Amino acid sequence: MSTLFVISGPSGAGKSVLIRRILDDLPAIRFSVSSTTRGPRPGETDGVNYHFISREQFQTDVESGRFLEYAQFSGNMYGTNRHEFEEAQNLGQDLLLDIEVQGARQLQEKGIEAVYIFVTPPSFAELERRLRSRGTEDEVAIHRRLRQAVEDVSHVDRYQFVIVNDNLEEAYSRLRSIFIAERSRRPRMEAALEPILASFQK
Repeated sequence: MSTLFVISGPSGAGKSVLIRRILDDLPAIRFSVSSTTRGPRPGETDGVNYHFISREQFQTDVESGRFLEYAQFSGNMYGTNRHEFEEAQNLGQDLLLDIEVQGARQLQEKGIEAVYIFVTPPSFAELERRLRSRGTEDEVAIHRRLRQAVEDVSHVDRYQFVIVNDNLEEAYSRLRSIFIAERSRRPRMEAALEPILASFQK
């Protein structure tokens, strides 16, 4: 049995750092590598961080039904390959999606069961500080991300869990506890529970 974990939040909330830690820390979690039309940032690798494709190729993939969900963010397109979801289910692996609010809404509207987690910075001012400290984008791009952040946080009520990323260690501890709790649900424990229950039968 596998679980789908969906993580969303404004750009600059710290999702990537938290996700890297959970992938390093917990076993048997598959990270869904999204496709995007934006160019790679310094240090990003095609096929690892994203599948970097042209807008034309993205549109072709949309029309062919390749994406489980897709969304536009800051002028670029992002999408989750349906193959990632199906393969994780077939292998019984947990799948982690780092997707935009628009994409998460599409999954919910399709009735796809998942653990929906929203990561937020402690304030708008702190988010702006983080975006500027990156030094990777011009003023126009920063303002576009800030406007999108306002839109993103207005949909927080769609999520089951909220992580306020003020202190990284505390935020990660809360995120990890969600993963551990979900993996401890009774349906996930059936295989381990069966011999235990059998041992109590007299």
